[in-house]
Amino acid sequence: MKRLTCLVLACLLALSLAACGAPETETLDIFAMDTYMSLVAIGDGGAEVLQACSARINALEQKLSRTIETSDVSRLNADGSALLDADTAALLDAALQYSAETNGAFDVTIAPLVALWGITTDSPRVPSQEEIDALLPLVGSEHVRLSGATAALDEGCAIDLGGIGKGYASDETAALFSESGISGGFVSLGGNVYVHGITAEGKPWNVAIQDPRNTEDYACTLRLTDAFVVTSGGYQRNFTAPDGTVYQHIIDPATGYPVDNGLLSVSIVTRRDSGGTGTMADAYSTALYVMGEEAAVDFWRQQGSFDMVLVTEDGRVLYTPGLSDCFNQTEGSGYDYQLLAA
Repeated sequence: MKRLTCLVLACLLALSLAACGAPETETLDIFAMDTYMSLVAIGDGGAEVLQACSARINALEQKLSRTIETSDVSRLNADGSALLDADTAALLDAALQYSAETNGAFDVTIAPLVALWGITTDSPRVPSQEEIDALLPLVGSEHVRLSGATAALDEGCAIDLGGIGKGYASDETAALFSESGISGGFVSLGGNVYVHGITAEGKPWNVAIQDPRNTEDYACTLRLTDAFVVTSGGYQRNFTAPDGTVYQHIIDPATGYPVDNGLLSVSIVTRRDSGGTGTMADAYSTALYVMGEEAAVDFWRQQGSFDMVLVTEDGRVLYTPGLSDCFNQTEGSGYDYQLLAA
């Protein structure tokens, strides 16, 4: 589950300027993919492109949802094999590639373990070690076979594209924004953010990264245009066990337990003009959160096609050099801000 990446500053600015003779601003709020989504378009044709985005997102949900019985994902999980729609096949193929790139830190076959813990349901629980051990052999991309649009799963395996689906939806909305010719816009798909062009004031968008220690505030802000920002963290969806232990909802595919490695959140920034995608940002934010600080930094240094912000339990905010010219600290936050060495 992706945590909130705030666009409050940009949103309020866009709406206030719309009332002051600035370019026409259209807004749309929808509920899809099990989350609330906000979309804004600035310029001629804004209303039409937002409706097109809404239709595209809803169409994707019908294919990718694990809870809609007729979706591609549900059919594949139920039957063990299925002929997939082009979108689902493309996304599953991408998911398998990201799993390989991250050595399994991102893995869509985590679904049985997520269901076992039930942390995002009304009945979360701490399973026994025996229950976890029984499901761990079913986790891993080697249990998924994809040939063209035909997918098959090993017996007992199930997939969940929820950790990458909103990123794919943000890619689709970005394409619609570009095709429409609007001057600016943003989408926040349950915290998966894309900012397009410029604000009504003619400036880059201010994207605020939520403070995991104080969710009413933000840890930093980024001035961006034509960029995707996705944040993963366990600080909002969690539950407290009878013994007082707090378990958050992101499961480590290697152990079967919720992640607990010293990171509070990971925000990934990818830029459309250099080939970055929302799908990539979505997958990497989860993977690097699972990896932990040291492995996440090593992966960034080796991979190099994205930027990131890490917020740690011991009060540090680490950010990459590619964000230096757009990064703003939050005064009085109490964080120690550190620029990572390349």
